[in-house]
Amino acid sequence: MKQKQYDIAVIPGDGTGPEVIAEGIKVVEAASRKYGFQIFCHRYDLGGERYKKTGEILSDEVFESIKAHHAIYLGAVGHPDVPPGVLEKGILLKLRFELDQYINMRPVKLYPGVEIPLKDKRPEDIDFVVIRENTEGLYAGAGGCLRRGTPHEVAIQESISTRTGVERCIRYAFDLCGQRNQAKKLTLCGKTNVLTYAFDLWERTFKEVAPDYPDIETDYAHVDALCMWMMMNPERFDVIVTDNMFGDIITDLGAVLQGGMGMAAGANINPEGICMFEPISGSAPKYAGQNSVNPIAAILAAQLMLDTLGETEAAQLIEMAVMKVLEKDLKGVTAGQMGYSTSDVGDLIVDFIESSAG
Repeated sequence: MKQKQYDIAVIPGDGTGPEVIAEGIKVVEAASRKYGFQIFCHRYDLGGERYKKTGEILSDEVFESIKAHHAIYLGAVGHPDVPPGVLEKGILLKLRFELDQYINMRPVKLYPGVEIPLKDKRPEDIDFVVIRENTEGLYAGAGGCLRRGTPHEVAIQESISTRTGVERCIRYAFDLCGQRNQAKKLTLCGKTNVLTYAFDLWERTFKEVAPDYPDIETDYAHVDALCMWMMMNPERFDVIVTDNMFGDIITDLGAVLQGGMGMAAGANINPEGICMFEPISGSAPKYAGQNSVNPIAAILAAQLMLDTLGETEAAQLIEMAVMKVLEKDLKGVTAGQMGYSTSDVGDLIVDFIESSAG
């Protein structure tokens, strides 16, 4: 029987992105050998250095090439010598929007051995997923600026929500909630008392869709209250669904509940198309080249990628390997603080995969 083959578009990106992506690829290749499928990585030199040399961000030709792959594995974009927003809009948002990756999925899960500021919370208390609408809202780019640089400057940034965009996001969240088969509770996060137009649409759609999922309990929380409860009672959440801006904020807050940005991975999903997977820690340029940053987020992003591609057993083994290394070797601290380098952590996880039965 011919082995399954997956073509992955790899964008290592800026700063520490190439370092952590290298560990993710190392781990994925180990899992592929264990489970008999092949991974072919096609690297794309996109990011700040290329932009500085050529002025190119993401050409139409390169974009079309990326589209031909099974998935995208992204390190990070963001360069200290490039103005904020240039790379983020030109690469990250362009890929999300033009590939219609309308779901951003962020697991928030505390693993044994990882220390967090909430000393009374255990791994069984923190295991939920945030589903963020990924192609609308304030990030849609609607708005403009008048009289820039004058005392009478006017800046307008409009949030756009469509019934189609809202409903497909909500339905994805309901479906995921049922598949997780845990508390089966879906919480809508909004701000209906102030943002009355956009979140009226979200709330009405949520209530209209809910009867199609009678086995799932529904809940609502204003975003400010939800942030408080995430810190005080994270065990109350199973799946949270929200808009683009609120989702961006609460997922970074959620990283605190799992040990920091170096532990947080995300997926940009088009259920009918190509998906993109990334650590959410950013490019961290001041640590670039030191081989000292935590690669766990990038490895977990690769784990999400394999799971989405249908390689469930391989994904489960990677997660198990991460858990064992965190509990036994890293003992809740980041790579550099215990004398483990970025590549050391990758090696420890690969060792566990290669020595496991299967």
